[in-house]
Amino acid sequence: MSVHGSFLSDEQFQCSICLDVFINPSSTPCGHSFCMACISRYWDGSKVCQCPLCKKTFQKRPDLHINRTLREITEQFKSSRGGGGSGRDKRGGGTSEGFFEELKKKLPRPLPKLPLKRNIETTADATLLATSVPNPSPLATMITPIGPPPLPPPFCRSNGRRRFTVTGAASSNNLPLCEIHHRGLLMYCRTDNVCICPDCATEDHYDHDTVNIEDEWTATKAQLSVSEREIEDMIKQRVKKIEEIKLSVTELEAAIDRETAGSVCLFSVLVSAIERSQAELMEVMEMSRRAAEHQAEVMIRQLELEVEELRRRETVLAELSQLDDALHGVKTFPALSNHPPSKDWSSVSVNTDLGTGTIYRSLAAQVENFHKELKSVAESGFPSMALEPSPVRGHPRIKRVQEYAVDVTLDYNTAHPRLIVSEDMKSVKCGDKHQMLPDNPERFDRVVCILGRDTITSGKHYWEVEVGGKTDWDLGVARHSMNRKGKIDVTPSNGYWFLSLRDKNKYGCRSEPSIDVQMSLRPQKIGVFVDYERGQVSFYNVDSQLHIYTFNDNFDDWIYPFFSPCTNKSGKNEGPLIITPVIMTE
Repeated sequence: MSVHGSFLSDEQFQCSICLDVFINPSSTPCGHSFCMACISRYWDGSKVCQCPLCKKTFQKRPDLHINRTLREITEQFKSSRGGGGSGRDKRGGGTSEGFFEELKKKLPRPLPKLPLKRNIETTADATLLATSVPNPSPLATMITPIGPPPLPPPFCRSNGRRRFTVTGAASSNNLPLCEIHHRGLLMYCRTDNVCICPDCATEDHYDHDTVNIEDEWTATKAQLSVSEREIEDMIKQRVKKIEEIKLSVTELEAAIDRETAGSVCLFSVLVSAIERSQAELMEVMEMSRRAAEHQAEVMIRQLELEVEELRRRETVLAELSQLDDALHGVKTFPALSNHPPSKDWSSVSVNTDLGTGTIYRSLAAQVENFHKELKSVAESGFPSMALEPSPVRGHPRIKRVQEYAVDVTLDYNTAHPRLIVSEDMKSVKCGDKHQMLPDNPERFDRVVCILGRDTITSGKHYWEVEVGGKTDWDLGVARHSMNRKGKIDVTPSNGYWFLSLRDKNKYGCRSEPSIDVQMSLRPQKIGVFVDYERGQVSFYNVDSQLHIYTFNDNFDDWIYPFFSPCTNKSGKNEGPLIITPVIMTE
């Protein structure tokens, strides 16, 4: 049987979908070939793509390309069939010998001969090579001079028809293969930025800038070092920017502290001046009212006495006019004709001057100074030196001071006889009567208070006290050598630094002079922070996380925590002061 007449027929070049000769044949991953348009229409609208012949399912629609080798064979087959009749012999089909010669020219170059040093190994290698290439062309397996005999040509049958596929095969030292020519990707196209095989360079990229892939990699490595340096510079720039941002945040926090301290200092002066002026005005007006009332009472009393005397004279004159005794009337009238002694009231009036003008003028001067300072701050901000006297400057926020929490307990030996201390020495309240306790030197005998057991001689200390719904209390620290007997003047010069509450809503610091503290939110828990080296005692509203006030002084003696629940005021202030565990603020 001749080579050219034994296995090529019309059916081998027919699409199993349209049953016509291939037009732009394309091979699926399973190895079957169809017209590009036919298989595309077949898959359009399908969620899962299947091969029409073997029904192999592809979850993702394959990216199809034209099988150039099969297209050239098909075109040659069409030419030979059209030029020499049907191209089929009497024995059931075939092609002319001229077509076979032309076909050999169109086939891809043959694979290199495998070495035949060992028959068994060579045969196995050849078999492995043949089976690794999907659906090799029967024509290619006949022409390619490979040592072992070729495998039989694969045919697929569907509905009685045979199907012929051609994919070609080549290998280049385990390199990735070109999907079209199945040759190693040894070239690089700089124009399209793709890796190609030599055949692609000749056919599709003949007018492009192509180079050997090794040369391109050598040039790329030089660019890599440049890119690495650029990346390093970008990293350095961003790390530097991170540091700048962190520094900006730090500067912003310092500016906030500075602005807060300055504004508190500035407005506190104005608020204090207004409150003081208001109190003076109330006092002066009350005094003026009382003086006017007293003056009016005196003048009214004098006028009433004169009216009473005049009415008596009027009555005597009326009686005299009714007498018929002329002699008596003549003798008596001269004594009654003169008016009784009285005061000239024409220019007398109550003094309506309230005496508030001086206070208003003084307040106006302070407000004017405030406007000047406010204008200066608006233009140039708060200077650094203006921050030192502020009670807020340098004082950490409540979350930071809570890091210095200590376990404070009460010293029962210092408690006033009316105080009732809990067994755990953590709470104290005032009872109704004195207890029989020894009058030791440490005990307070008149002021209803108690000291903590912990001695503070250095470092930083913080504790919190629950004040609840009490109407009166005192909290702070006291010096070891302060007076504990009799009446006590509770001022810093006498060794007492504490915050007070009176009448449920009047907060103040027992400084010299005393300072009223305004709080919009009534605290349920007070935090006390002591910095011994800096001589500071600070108070915080734990609930609202706000700083209340700070004493600035010098400690030259031991100091102790100070607590006073004050008297119970017939049950109105009977709640205890409770030392609570410190819970870190989020």
